[in-house]
Amino acid sequence: MRSLRDFAAGIGFFLQGFRWVARNTRWWLFGLIPALIAFALYAAALVWLGSNAFPLADSLTPFADSWSWRDTFRTLVGIALFVGGLALAVLTFAALTLAIGEPFYERLSAEVDVLETEDDQPWWRTLPRSIRDSLVTLFYVLLFTIPLFFLGFVPVVGQTVVPVLGAIVSGFFLTVELTTLALERRGMARKERFALLRGNKASALGFGVAVFVLFLVPFVAVIAMPAAVAGAALLVRTRLAPAA
Repeated sequence: MRSLRDFAAGIGFFLQGFRWVARNTRWWLFGLIPALIAFALYAAALVWLGSNAFPLADSLTPFADSWSWRDTFRTLVGIALFVGGLALAVLTFAALTLAIGEPFYERLSAEVDVLETEDDQPWWRTLPRSIRDSLVTLFYVLLFTIPLFFLGFVPVVGQTVVPVLGAIVSGFFLTVELTTLALERRGMARKERFALLRGNKASALGFGVAVFVLFLVPFVAVIAMPAAVAGAALLVRTRLAPAA
């Protein structure tokens, strides 16, 4: 029962993020800039992938040349390539946007989550570490999502259990990415951040799953990104590290 309350509280912090940016429109517009840049990059990449998915499927499956059902098989592979690219875009959108907009979101997070003392470093010093941490997080994401992707082709399980597990995994790692700014300002390294989020798993999942579901809607992800950063800062301040 407590886990359900904590899960709902995590969703609530995302909604609080929306309320915060609604009251502070200047910061919402400020936070849209890197999200729009990332969206443009992903849109171009997905258009290219959509245009070339079937030729790529042909080149990746020469072993199917003699199969009587090769066209059907390659069509499925092409669809799988595009769906996989779309899923990867959703999973990495927050990481890329945070990397592009490090100085933007540092200021937004600090505005939401005011600290008396903090581990204050220039963004150009923290950027390489943030990119490295994002790559480590991406490795863990792929470790879970690649098996889930192939399980998605299993009848029944692929249409019921796999989407739920995918949302849970993706939601947790989205929370990892989005809380990085507020937790780094408290001087917490990657291992400490992971341990803190695992210890507050229900809240982390509630917040992250809500973000993940909304980020599935392409342009909504752009609009919601500043709210996600604000909500993550509020989650850290109120639930994860209230004494900081």
